[in-house]
Amino acid sequence: MTGLAIAIFGAALCAALAGCGSAIGVMAAGKAAAGVTSQKPELFGKLLVLQALPGTQGIYGFLTAILIMVRLGLLGGSPLDISDTVGWQFFFAALPMGLCGLISGIAQGKTAVAAIHLTGKQPDAAGKGITMTALVETYAILALLISILLVFGVTL
Repeated sequence: MTGLAIAIFGAALCAALAGCGSAIGVMAAGKAAAGVTSQKPELFGKLLVLQALPGTQGIYGFLTAILIMVRLGLLGGSPLDISDTVGWQFFFAALPMGLCGLISGIAQGKTAVAAIHLTGKQPDAAGKGITMTALVETYAILALLISILLVFGVTL
């Protein structure tokens, strides 16, 4: 496997793992929101926000993959001929966001489910539920920052 292929695999893995975490989290929150909405359709707007929150990890994984592809010259340029060592550096730069995106997307979905049930019982508590759900986001943002720093720290 060439260095370029290793780096591309890391970018793809990052986007896939974070995207899967988001899909699972959004699905869990969507199931809960559908149940609450069937009883209280007027809460749809508040529940939609809670359902959408776990989707951000997939966006972060996608962003990390795009940054790697830009550094490799794959978007709008000619691909760089990089060594295996540099390819592995990009691969490992993608891992924090990929792995944390998978786990935090699922965890944020579980928190969103609880917040959706809270909102169903106490509609005025939706803001508290959003805050609780957003706290899980902190770790995805930290992973994104680490991955970005690592991607731009690779010497080509």
